[in-house]
Amino acid sequence: MARILVIGGGIGGLTSAIALRQRGHDVDVIERDPDWSVYGVGIIQQANVIRAVAQLGILDDYLDAGCAFDRVDIYIPTGQKVASVPTPKLVEDYPANIGIGRPALHKVLGDRTKAAGATVRLGVTATELNDDGAGVDARFSDGSTGRYDMVVAADGLYSETRAMLFPDVPQPRFVGQGVWRYNFPRTGDESAIAVFEGPTGVGLVPTSPTQMYMYVTTPEPGNPRYPREGIAAAMRDKLRGVPAPQIQALAEQITDDAEVVYKPLETLFLDGPWHRGRIALLGDAVHATTPHLGQGAGMAIEDSLVLAEEISRHDDPEAAFTAFHARRVERCRYIVDASVAICSAQVAGERVDQAAATSEMFQIVAQPI
Repeated sequence: MARILVIGGGIGGLTSAIALRQRGHDVDVIERDPDWSVYGVGIIQQANVIRAVAQLGILDDYLDAGCAFDRVDIYIPTGQKVASVPTPKLVEDYPANIGIGRPALHKVLGDRTKAAGATVRLGVTATELNDDGAGVDARFSDGSTGRYDMVVAADGLYSETRAMLFPDVPQPRFVGQGVWRYNFPRTGDESAIAVFEGPTGVGLVPTSPTQMYMYVTTPEPGNPRYPREGIAAAMRDKLRGVPAPQIQALAEQITDDAEVVYKPLETLFLDGPWHRGRIALLGDAVHATTPHLGQGAGMAIEDSLVLAEEISRHDDPEAAFTAFHARRVERCRYIVDASVAICSAQVAGERVDQAAATSEMFQIVAQPI
């Protein structure tokens, strides 16, 4: 049994903690946000994620908290459906995909992490990590210290751990788009992800029997910042160029500034090792992607499973982390590159064959991890 520090209480960190506790390791999780808050919109968990959370033993919790569906419907900007892409089922007797609200997902993962026996400390960061070759001495922002056999950092796009380990690597890159999100009540038969092609990309994702969310990707030259006051009107304005009547009907309901979530899209892929000594990185800290293929969280969850497996297979952390990287690097690179390619085409005003891109992605992520 190893003593392992997990830095980051988001999706990658919590699934890492669950996977490591499954294998009997002693796990401490630290999270900088004292409120442990998340965006109040939804997230897509596709077939490969269903398979991964089944391995974590939390699939039924996911189903209870979300909404299942088995296909992706593709629409052209006028609102006409042009394709329906069935999604593979990778777990027998379970659906292919789940849409789930981020607060609901966070509760599932947080509750399961604590139930698994991991210690969770909020409002705490690691200010020093001293790897002496035999272990890692950590100093924390609350003045406490701890010694660990290894450290797993899932602290996001602007990872402070990455900056400690690799201070000279390139910073996250803005890709020319932003993403807007908003929750709506479900009013019809929204039984699949609906993806609308065009320079302004739009998707509708069911997250519960009564709720769905809209995501909108828009060109954002100069990477502007939007003040909270008036941001609902700004989102409505972004949708004026989407002629689909079903989208225009929803746009009229975007009225609450507090419910709009806007984020500039940035990407990062760390070439070379994802670890140094006894400290490893995963998720957005090493392969942050845009949301065009809906696989950002999925890649982090897969990371957590593979890393826990390799730690249990090897006596030496260096060997475990090297094997983890070898299993993950090309799959994660594909997701980042393919997602950014869709983004770049949209920014350039080029037509994207979303059905072909989605089908290719499903074929690749259906492969074993």
